[in-house]
Amino acid sequence: MSRKMTAMEKEAREAPAAVAQLITKNADACRELAQRLRKSPPPFVVTCARGSSDHAATYAKYLFETRCGVATASFAPSISSVYKASLNMTGALFVAISQSGKSPDLVVSAEQAKSAGAYVVALCNVTDSPLADLADLCLPLHAGPEVSVAATKSFITALASLLQITALWSDDDGLTEALHRLPGQLEQAAKVDWQHALPTFTKADDLFVAGRGYGYCVAQEAALKFKETSKLHAEPFSTAEILHGPLELLRDGFPVLVFAQDDQTRASTDVLIDAIKNKGGNAFIAGTGITDERYLPVIADVNPICAPITMIQSFYPFANSLSLARGMNPDAPEHLLKVTETR
Repeated sequence: MSRKMTAMEKEAREAPAAVAQLITKNADACRELAQRLRKSPPPFVVTCARGSSDHAATYAKYLFETRCGVATASFAPSISSVYKASLNMTGALFVAISQSGKSPDLVVSAEQAKSAGAYVVALCNVTDSPLADLADLCLPLHAGPEVSVAATKSFITALASLLQITALWSDDDGLTEALHRLPGQLEQAAKVDWQHALPTFTKADDLFVAGRGYGYCVAQEAALKFKETSKLHAEPFSTAEILHGPLELLRDGFPVLVFAQDDQTRASTDVLIDAIKNKGGNAFIAGTGITDERYLPVIADVNPICAPITMIQSFYPFANSLSLARGMNPDAPEHLLKVTETR
């Protein structure tokens, strides 16, 4: 008998269409933003977010620094909301990312950044929210309603929005072309089957999730989803960091999920994979060119900058299945709310 589809699974499957809509509907606003940023380059970029949105901010750092050449730092909301400190952000670009746009500390942080001289851009799914209202520019995520507490399509659309900003800001035709191919690639990625990894992860107590560069953001996101939907202790690491201490934990089949896009980080990621195996760890690798039985298939011929987005699209159905296999409801994790009320 077939089971009823969870909201998490349904919403993850809606992500490709949401990304297609975002690319079209935000095009004019993103072009105007890109023109502004090229005409008056910001001295630096500051991102501000919580949870999954903060993982998207990690992607923004790698995009803006590698493709636009602008230093990008993560702003701790408590600087404004708790310590009441003010910073000089004259001319800076402040990017606030939020599904709800209602988290009090993000709103306070954006308000202070604006008063400190920053140009505030909000990437927000709820366009009549406090964050969207105060921003100099709100770029809607176009994800539509998310019933599941665990964010999926809003995370993917946030990544796509950051990619669109970067492609236009850097005036990179190749990246723009890759962006427009992304919805179709996400459709394919949503159908990829990682179910053969279920037995290992279902009985796991602890695990690592590894990624590097553009892929580090999805390692962070996957680890969070393991925690919140499966009560599985999962820690995200850069593939470069595991070799500095955490590698000592990898024995007796300790599971590691590795995201391995084909760019300059791939060689060091492959070194880590070998080290995991040599230490007795159990590496499951999402990446091309893997012949190991623990290979997690991914969509081929994807721009390496876009590859992490297609990989997380493939991960979400697996996370949903894992939650169910561990006897949990992925739509309503205990002690988790859609809006983070941190002040």
